[in-house]
Amino acid sequence: MLFLSRFLVATLLCFTGVLPVLAEQPLAKNEFAIWPGKAPGETVDIGPEVAQPKRVGEDPPTLRITNVSRPTLTAFIPKQNPGKIAVIICPGGAYNILAFDKEGTEVAEWFNEIGVAAFVLKYRVPRRDKEQPHRIPLMDSQRAMRLIRQDAEKWHIDPNRIGILGFSAGGNLAVMTGTLYNQPAYEKIDAADDVSAKPNFLMLIYAAYLGKKGDDKQLSEDLAIDKNTPPTFLAVAQDDKNRGLHAALLFAELTRVGVKAEVHVYSQGGHGYGLRPSEDPVSTWHHRAHQWLNINGWLSAPEAK
Repeated sequence: MLFLSRFLVATLLCFTGVLPVLAEQPLAKNEFAIWPGKAPGETVDIGPEVAQPKRVGEDPPTLRITNVSRPTLTAFIPKQNPGKIAVIICPGGAYNILAFDKEGTEVAEWFNEIGVAAFVLKYRVPRRDKEQPHRIPLMDSQRAMRLIRQDAEKWHIDPNRIGILGFSAGGNLAVMTGTLYNQPAYEKIDAADDVSAKPNFLMLIYAAYLGKKGDDKQLSEDLAIDKNTPPTFLAVAQDDKNRGLHAALLFAELTRVGVKAEVHVYSQGGHGYGLRPSEDPVSTWHHRAHQWLNINGWLSAPEAK
């Protein structure tokens, strides 16, 4: 796959200090652009898409992509999908880079193993808006949700069984997508934008930026949680700065308004582990996620209407 060749290029050049250009390469056969032309909201040229050099001592390395101005979706379609379910995956990276393999393609491959279609969203980074870093990426996530739902038959999925999962900043983008779906982030471009942008469920893994600026004991004012918020799964470590506290606050608010939710707060594990194994139990969060999908009926054949 093309993302693998990009990873190899980044690894080979990791000690040169030169960032390999990615944007000039053609898209992989399972990757497609989400905008028909230039993405809306782009006012300056941020330069070519690049992969950052490997970090010293990191094993295995992570493919970190930045300067994304052409958002894409990379499709991972399983051989069997009895639940006709799909998940959009938003990699993290502080809204500055995308940990594209560790929090993207590797997770998509796992979803395929449990019979779930997955789409890795390459949304725009680095931050265009310092005050609301989710503002421009939200255009990309809303558009991605609409495109997949519009083409549900093509992907052999149910348009009413499409969720979104995010890590760190990607988790912030996922919850914004799940709460601001009635607030169009961009002006209509084509028929796809008539389709609902609301996810059917949310999966937030060590989600970032959930707290109010200057007051870690309250949720961010950007979060519009109400009874119509999609069912939500959360996983985080208590020692992940204030993210464990914010996950608990979000769970409490979801419970207060009557939204079905489940939260797993592990005592240790830190941040940024993706699906990669470690001695910390937090690295098994995906087993809890699998169980949550199963007990809520997402992995079973949808009931006939």
